[in-house]
Amino acid sequence: MAFALSKGQLEAEISNALTQFEKEFMGRGPRESKTYIIQDMILVRLKGILTPAEVQLAEKDQGAGLIKEMRMRLIESSRPKLEKIVVDKTGMKVVSLHTDISSRSGERVFIFVMEKNLETLLE
Repeated sequence: MAFALSKGQLEAEISNALTQFEKEFMGRGPRESKTYIIQDMILVRLKGILTPAEVQLAEKDQGAGLIKEMRMRLIESSRPKLEKIVVDKTGMKVVSLHTDISSRSGERVFIFVMEKNLETLLE
């Protein structure tokens, strides 16, 4: 499989697509996003994703847990859309998707495990 894009260009396209997803689905995009292709994984780091209300809630007892649970449920319900974004950009099947959010730093990470070593295909 040959790619018309360089590794950096593909990483930027995935970052832009996931930023757009966050804006459309969550109602607000991250302040910053960065994607890293590492062997058969695509790691996406989104900074500044919490809403002002979530920032306030995170300071309360059990608030961080509530934010994590709500955001995890939203991502689980939109998992097919997220996987489609990556499949459309890479032409490759997503084997698994892992995510976590920090209410302390306001960051979210996604790790997409791909069916092949994408990094070597981009060299």
